[in-house]
Amino acid sequence: MKSEILSAAAKRKIFFTPDAMEMILSNNDPMAFTNTVFSHLAESAMFVSKKDIMDCIAGDKVLFESPKEIKPQNKFTPDLHVVRGTDITGESTSEGKINDFATYFMSRYLALKKIIEKRRDFGVATSIARAKDLDRECRIIGMVYDKSTTKNGHIMLTIEDESDTAKVFISKESPLSKEMFVSDEVIGIVTKPAGRNKSFIVADKIVRPGIPKDHKWEDADLVSKIAFLSDVHVGSSTFLEPAWKRMVSWLKANSAKEEINYLVFPGDVVDGIGVFPDQDKELDITDIYQQYEKLSEYLKDIPDHIQMVIHPGNHDAARLAEPQPALNKVFTKSFDSNILMVGNPVYLSVEGRTVLTYHGKSMDDWIAGVQGMSYEDPLKVMRAMCATRHLAPIYGQRNALAPEKRDYLVMEYVPDIFVSGHVHGAGQEILNGVRMINASTWQSQTEYQKMHNFNPDPAIMPVVTLSDGTVRMHDFTK
Repeated sequence: MKSEILSAAAKRKIFFTPDAMEMILSNNDPMAFTNTVFSHLAESAMFVSKKDIMDCIAGDKVLFESPKEIKPQNKFTPDLHVVRGTDITGESTSEGKINDFATYFMSRYLALKKIIEKRRDFGVATSIARAKDLDRECRIIGMVYDKSTTKNGHIMLTIEDESDTAKVFISKESPLSKEMFVSDEVIGIVTKPAGRNKSFIVADKIVRPGIPKDHKWEDADLVSKIAFLSDVHVGSSTFLEPAWKRMVSWLKANSAKEEINYLVFPGDVVDGIGVFPDQDKELDITDIYQQYEKLSEYLKDIPDHIQMVIHPGNHDAARLAEPQPALNKVFTKSFDSNILMVGNPVYLSVEGRTVLTYHGKSMDDWIAGVQGMSYEDPLKVMRAMCATRHLAPIYGQRNALAPEKRDYLVMEYVPDIFVSGHVHGAGQEILNGVRMINASTWQSQTEYQKMHNFNPDPAIMPVVTLSDGTVRMHDFTK
């Protein structure tokens, strides 16, 4: 018995003095008593004497530790789903016919008209056809068809609704002349009498759909966090694999205790093939299927408890015209089943929070068509999207739009979180309670960006706490 006890103690690097051994052997069940000592012994203890045991029994010395309570680890159950009616996947009916375009723009107009009429400072609109015959203040809602400047420097808008078109005059002396107007946006106008001239309507006030000023982030008893990783560009020779691995290692070490339970990828998860001239010269992986297979390998390292969501961008293997359906299964068959594939854009409900995720290709049109906007300040573009309540109002420019039966790019719901990517910037701000985020990139500066003197802001992962809306930008560049 003594040899067995000594052998068991040696394996645990524990040494009993002769008097301690004598005390153990005098017990009715020496081996059981020894195992009790082992199970309660402090990690730092090495030499144990009879006095140590006696002192511990008397309560004068903490030689033993109480067994640690082991709490069962309950498997996390994600609470995430697509908001009904916001994902084009499986719902596309566009054939590109004239009627498709008419239906598409009418859908946009009616959806945004409804939002404007709900504003406390506006109310129910009069049709343009009726407003032309009225010589008093009235409210009209129309889609901007054209904007021009008169020879005297005044602004003239052409707007239309389902009844008619009208010229809207904005004096150069009016503060309204400094406002931004973009093609195909829907605006509300409070008019004032034009006097004898019936050829146009005079604008007294411009009202956009906007984010209600009284919209707030209401704190809730939630513990989860949601992270965003945009523009990963797997397959590119400029993909930042070391930074990616640092991020994954951080998630493995911290995501459980930080309760990061959701991870959304807002498009351009791979670099694609033939997206721009001579792209093959900047690729490490020149096969689109292999790019997605490589991405699936990277994602297998993400901790299993994290629910992931992926939607396409303009570099992905999906149609370029927005809204984009989810990636086809021929590209995603190697992905784990816990990854949800959705369209672009899409609204997600995450533990009761509303998340709008959009890749952001329309930023090209906003920046090209609106003075003062630039790739260096994507959040300014996102503010304009929120003002117009439309992600891509400008039709027929760089960003292709599919004429579906309904306009999926209208921001019908006010999101709690609005995230975009595309321009490889990183930033966040709060607009009337909405957490706006531009979600960085995992690609260093490309040759195209060098030509245009654009410096990306890579390897940053935004994380939002769903309880109070706190946003943290985790930098993995070093």
